Amino acid sequence: MPSLGADMEAGTLQEWLKKPGDNVKRGDIIALVETQKGLIEIEVFDEGKIDSLLLKEGDKVPVGAIMALINAPAVVEEKKTEVKPEVKIELPKAELQPIEEKIVVPHPFNRIKASPLAKAIAAEYKIDLAGVEGTGENGAITKEDIEKVIAQKSSTLKPTHSASTETIRMAVAAAMSKSNREIPHYYLELKVDMAKSIAWLTESNKQLAVKERLLPVVLLIKALAKSLVEVKELNAIWDNGVILKNEINIGFVVSLRNGGVMIPAIKNADKKSLSEIMNSLNDLIPRARNLKLKSSELSESTITITNLGERSADKVFGVIYPPQVAILGFGSIVEQPWAESGMLAVRPVITITLAGDHRATDGHTGSRLLVAIKNYLQKPEEL
Repeated sequence: MPSLGADMEAGTLQEWLKKPGDNVKRGDIIALVETQKGLIEIEVFDEGKIDSLLLKEGDKVPVGAIMALINAPAVVEEKKTEVKPEVKIELPKAELQPIEEKIVVPHPFNRIKASPLAKAIAAEYKIDLAGVEGTGENGAITKEDIEKVIAQKSSTLKPTHSASTETIRMAVAAAMSKSNREIPHYYLELKVDMAKSIAWLTESNKQLAVKERLLPVVLLIKALAKSLVEVKELNAIWDNGVILKNEINIGFVVSLRNGGVMIPAIKNADKKSLSEIMNSLNDLIPRARNLKLKSSELSESTITITNLGERSADKVFGVIYPPQVAILGFGSIVEQPWAESGMLAVRPVITITLAGDHRATDGHTGSRLLVAIKNYLQKPEEL
């Protein structure tokens, strides 16, 4: 069970999407888990065949618990037709908690077969399962069957509560409280002249179709990503010491319409083009607001940015999201007086802030990162 943030301790397994004997590869979705961040798709990070599923739908799953066993592909030696048998790894008994068998005697008037997730969605929308035709195994009602009913009656069906956003708000509050208790923050800020970046972006967008045009935020994300290649100390997590991360996965705060936030990640942002970053934003933001993100998109951020200029303040000082060691804040781009070479002019200016974990780095390291970002924004063509 992956951790989707410092605030998460457990989730509830809602539905298995694979069964023993199925072949899986990296990126396949194996299960749906209900967490404080909503319903999350759990991905597979290895290739092989599912040996066994160790948990039942409806079980509460602590972070780090083993959910399933996957056998690696059999190895075929060159010039030999014999295939080595699959190797099963004996796991310590302490890691595999026995699953308590529960004998449920069905009520004579409650013989409807439905997955736990289908039942949960039906209850939320007050759908009578007796009137739903199941397409699953042995006529069981699936999530897709319920979604079909919702789509057919979308004008009359409404969820009975808005617990998801309230739960997310509480989860964020818990994480931020933990951050303030445990992390000694230091803060830095730097004003950056965005005239060259805006001019370059304007000219570049003239050559693109309207739907392909770039927003200033992509320059900020790419400038940060390239700067982290130079200042690696801030692309890290704290776990009883600093652990530098090889990938640069930039998380960004998305405000939800009914309150709360989600923090999806743009993976390998340093290796993506500006257009690819723009496409990632267009993909992730709507899915974040609809609570339809994958586990890896929520768990693999190595640094976070907040306030990307959308109705934001001139400057923002973020709170570090553990176990990360830094958060960047980008204020709005506003026209301000700007003195340079003895001359005074009005320029589009952005204030960039950094909150750093003093256990992991210091103000000197943080200043190096801010200056590197500034230098890239003065040479946008290098992005």
